[in-house]
Amino acid sequence: MERRDFIGLCASSCAASGLGFSVEALASAEVRPRAYERTLLTDSTGRPLLAKQLAVGENYVFHYPFEATPCFLLNLGKPTPQNVALKTRDGGTYQWPGGVGPQRAIVAYSAICSHQLTYPTRQISFISYRERSTAPQGGRLNMIHCCSEHSEYDPAAGAMVMGGPAPQPLSAILLDYDAATGQLHATGTLGGEMFNQFFSKFEMRLALEHGGSKARQRVGNRATVSPLAQFCKQQVKC
Repeated sequence: MERRDFIGLCASSCAASGLGFSVEALASAEVRPRAYERTLLTDSTGRPLLAKQLAVGENYVFHYPFEATPCFLLNLGKPTPQNVALKTRDGGTYQWPGGVGPQRAIVAYSAICSHQLTYPTRQISFISYRERSTAPQGGRLNMIHCCSEHSEYDPAAGAMVMGGPAPQPLSAILLDYDAATGQLHATGTLGGEMFNQFFSKFEMRLALEHGGSKARQRVGNRATVSPLAQFCKQQVKC
């Protein structure tokens, strides 16, 4: 169940029982991490992907926590801030813990734009990390930019919205870094998930792309990471 649905259920229950809670009070509650499968990130050969193999500024893609939900994996090349305060579109608050790895520079986010649910496919991607933005509002550096309506997110600050109509940050993918081996695992999400809306909007397309109901299946204990340039045929740079 998504947080929005949970809030609605709680609000209805409180009203029925005569409790004096409001939807606004529930919506402003702390958003907690959601645990999913502990998933090892691998390269195209199935070997564990090591943090040191991630090129700085390169767009990488993997799917998590569902077979059809793409994520960005980025090495930003420098330490990120820790405990960044963020809000979901319904007012929920949370703190993004920061990047992982030797420099705390490695981050991961859902690649589903929070505005129109634009996402990278095998054919084309309108959303990606850019060293320099091409948004009409100005050329910001090192942003995740969506060409659908020029929403921009700062990957060094929990994918905080920096421009455009996006109503909330991209959902963060929580990573676990093993300093002894250099391996990376995805362990859950933090922030405003968009998965229910995503599956509803693109149900037919996802069924064709992934085969029947497989799109909604949870990812197992391994997920393949690919450079975006290899994952999709065309990247739109608006």
